[in-house]
Amino acid sequence: MSDTILSQFTSYLQAKSLGKLPANLYTPVDYILEIGGKRFRPVLLLLAHGLFNDKVDQALPAALAMEVFHNFTLLHDDIMDEAPLRRGRETVHHKFGLNAGILSGDVMMIKAFELLLESPVSSEIKENIIRLFALTGRQVCEGQQLDMDFEQREDVQLSEYLQMIEWKTAVLIAASLEIGAQLGGAGKADATHLYEFGRNMGLAFQVQDDLLDTFGDPEKFGKRPGGDILQNKKTFLILRGLELAAPSERQALQNLYFRPSLDEQQKIEAVRDWFSRLGVQEQAQAAQQQYQEAAFAHLDAVQAPEAKKRKLANLAESLIIRDV
Repeated sequence: MSDTILSQFTSYLQAKSLGKLPANLYTPVDYILEIGGKRFRPVLLLLAHGLFNDKVDQALPAALAMEVFHNFTLLHDDIMDEAPLRRGRETVHHKFGLNAGILSGDVMMIKAFELLLESPVSSEIKENIIRLFALTGRQVCEGQQLDMDFEQREDVQLSEYLQMIEWKTAVLIAASLEIGAQLGGAGKADATHLYEFGRNMGLAFQVQDDLLDTFGDPEKFGKRPGGDILQNKKTFLILRGLELAAPSERQALQNLYFRPSLDEQQKIEAVRDWFSRLGVQEQAQAAQQQYQEAAFAHLDAVQAPEAKKRKLANLAESLIIRDV
């Protein structure tokens, strides 16, 4: 990640007040934004802007809009998941109460739109980015609902899962890049290539995350593999495995994966054995590679200086090229 760009964004975030009164509304907003995170969405936006325009200050409000919106989704996700911790700290609804979590999240969504409107660009470009942001926000909500729906279903198809992760994860990355490009003065073709770069990057990231959770080295991944299996989560791996399994095997795999297990480690090992016999790991790696190659092909097609595109490529590689 470009340290200079991240430093500029962090300084802007710390100096920018989203609101002070009522304090019970804005204190939770400040709290979740201070917790931090990778902040790669605003950095992607600023790097995309920088491909076409060196005046980074013009894109800072929009970059903050993407970070505020992203944290709004996390705040409400934590409420829906009844999660006690976020990034090692108390979640907003645990610290400030459920009502504060709901209302502070609502105002974050509104503030994101207001920040986009601060962008010093023509009315036409401003309308374009607002329309894209509104579409993206709707898709994120649709993806979240699909994810919740999938928890109650055992007949989820891989194509449905890929649609869900595109809406829930990939489109916000894609929109960050296209909005940055449009603010920088990019033409339609370049803006579209950057959107597709981000969309494919997001899909590659999620498939790789599924792989790491099941087959990752705990020393590199930072946690014990198998969490998705123990939670009976629908992932690329199990859904592809069910597609590959013979009809006579499919029910056995479903029973193993989706039913409670008395011994957690035995369940993890048995599911991994199924995946190995079916070639699921290789299938997931191939899909991740396909999305990755598509992402970089779109970045290569952008008409911008190679040195600037390399900064975007480096950040993308740090996100999606991770050891299993």
